[in-house]
Amino acid sequence: MTEGDRIFGAELSPYSVKVRSYYRYKNLPHRWIVRNSTTMADYQKHAKIAIIPLVVSPDDRAMQDSTPILEALEAANPEPSIHPSDPVAAFVSALLEEFGDEWGNKWMFHLRWARDVDQIATAGRIAATMLAGAEEEQVAAMAAQIRERMVGRTWFVGSNAQTGPQIEQSFRDGLTGLNAHLASRPYLFGGRPAFGDFGLWGQVYNAWTDPTGSSLVEAAPHVLDWVHRMTWPSAQGDFETWSALEPTLLPFLEDQVGGLFMPWTLANERAVAEGSDEFSVELAGQTWTQKPQKYHAKSLAALRERYAAGEAAVLDPVLERAGCLAGLKG
Repeated sequence: MTEGDRIFGAELSPYSVKVRSYYRYKNLPHRWIVRNSTTMADYQKHAKIAIIPLVVSPDDRAMQDSTPILEALEAANPEPSIHPSDPVAAFVSALLEEFGDEWGNKWMFHLRWARDVDQIATAGRIAATMLAGAEEEQVAAMAAQIRERMVGRTWFVGSNAQTGPQIEQSFRDGLTGLNAHLASRPYLFGGRPAFGDFGLWGQVYNAWTDPTGSSLVEAAPHVLDWVHRMTWPSAQGDFETWSALEPTLLPFLEDQVGGLFMPWTLANERAVAEGSDEFSVELAGQTWTQKPQKYHAKSLAALRERYAAGEAAVLDPVLERAGCLAGLKG
C-alpha cells in the first residue's frame, strides 16, 4: 500500500479540514496527523512557518498554505477535476474559494471567539487536543491561556465591537442564500465538489462545530446537508453550466461577494499599499473599520491573474452584475 502524504492539521482548523476533504475526494493516500504535544517535534522539522495544515510527502517535501496545496495537488492529480469546464462557473468557483478563505474566515473566527459560550467550548477542545492524555488541571490551565490569546486576536480578521453585528448578519444572509442554492444540488456547482466548495466549506463546517455557529447552520438544512457531505465528498453527477447555476448563485455573489467582500478587499489593498494602521470602508450602508490584513493583498493579486487569463467576453457581464468586475480589473 502506498504510504501517502502526511497532513499535519487539526479539526478546528478550517484550512486543515479543507485540505483533508480534498484528499478524501481524490482518494489520495494520506495520513491525518493531529498537531499536538506528541507530534509537535515531527511537525517542527518540516514547517517553515507555524501554521497548519502542513503536508509532507513520503520523500519529505513540505507544503503549507491551503490554496497552493490544493493547486499543486490538482496539477498532479487532475481527475476528477475540481474546476468546471464552463469558464464562468470555473472562475466563480475560484472567486468563492478566495471568498471562503478571507471573508468566510471572518464568519468563523468571530463567532468562535465573540461570546463566552463559544470561547469556553472551543478553548477547551483545542487544549484537550494539544495536550493529548494530560491531566484535567493542565488542560484547564492551557484552555484559559488559549482563550485569552485568541480573544485578543479577533482584530486580525476585523472582528470588533463595531463590525461584529455586520459579520453575524453577513453569515445569516450568506446561509440563507446558500440554503436556497443548495436546495436543488449537492454541491455549489452541481453534482461534484469544486474548488469553491473546499474553500467555503472549511469555514462553515468549523462554525458549525461551535455552539453559536451550530445553531445558525442547523437552521439552514440544505447547508447542513452540504456540511456533512463535504466531510467525505464524492461525485454524484457532473458540474452544471453557469446558466443553470445563475438563478440562485448570482444573488449570493451580489449580496456577499460584490456587496461586502470586494469593497472590503479593495479598501484593505489600499491600506496595505499606503502603510496605514487602520482603514474604514462603507459596506451595505454601514461603516467597517479594522487593521489591514497584509496577506490578503497577495491573494487578491493571484485572483486578478486568474481573471486576466480568463475569457473576458463571457466573464465580464456576469462579474459586472455581481459587483466584482472593477475590483478584479485592478
